[in-house]
Amino acid sequence: MDAAFKALADPTRRLLLDRLRERNGQTLGELCERLEMARQSATQHLNVLVDAGLVTVVRRGRQRLHYLNPAPIHEIEQRWIAEFDRPRLQALSAIRSQAEEYAMTETSVSVPTYVYVTYIRASAEQVWRALTDADLTARYWGHANVSDWQPGSSWEHRRTDGSEAVDVVGRVVEAEPPTRLVITFEDRPDAELDREPSMVTFLVEPHQDIVRLTVTHENLPNEEMLNGISQGWPAVLANLKSLLETGDVLPQAPWEM
Repeated sequence: MDAAFKALADPTRRLLLDRLRERNGQTLGELCERLEMARQSATQHLNVLVDAGLVTVVRRGRQRLHYLNPAPIHEIEQRWIAEFDRPRLQALSAIRSQAEEYAMTETSVSVPTYVYVTYIRASAEQVWRALTDADLTARYWGHANVSDWQPGSSWEHRRTDGSEAVDVVGRVVEAEPPTRLVITFEDRPDAELDREPSMVTFLVEPHQDIVRLTVTHENLPNEEMLNGISQGWPAVLANLKSLLETGDVLPQAPWEM
């Protein structure tokens, strides 16, 4: 947390985070244009934010895209906001969001891409198996992810309560074991929708005895889905991390808290 507080203490770095909050996934050049800042200065500030875990860099071909990573700020919130304060703060946040929604009814606002990063003591092969094995996903996700995981194949997110109901569907866009998996993600499989499905990319980067797992969820249709996955992905990935590092999932399902 020291690194996060140090990074947040500088107004220029807070401004960079604000610009990424407004439009996530920007290149260094795009950030420099918006801030009228020299590339060298912007690079130095971004390196501090990356070292603090507040910004994640995702490579797309030759481009380096910068995304907000909410994990360190979430840890700060978990440590210093008491349980009895949460309902009051949530109510105030809801009032503010409603007021902002009324004020922006005539303004089109794009939904930002969601990026989450976690580090796991495991091999890339173990993480890949955890992402694609139906029995393992059933243990840490409460749903079995079923597919042959070949590009072009479909996949289903099936309940494990005996009903075999499917809550999410999609298709496999890319599969490069054990480091990269890209899938479409549609959380309303029975609805007739005139929208493109959202897209999830799992990037597994091994380094000695650990891996960095980056989950990027983009092309989100609305704020409702963004709010849902912002709670869902950290919970699911925490359970996955616990299973691989300890051999068992967390004592309680984190998404039920």
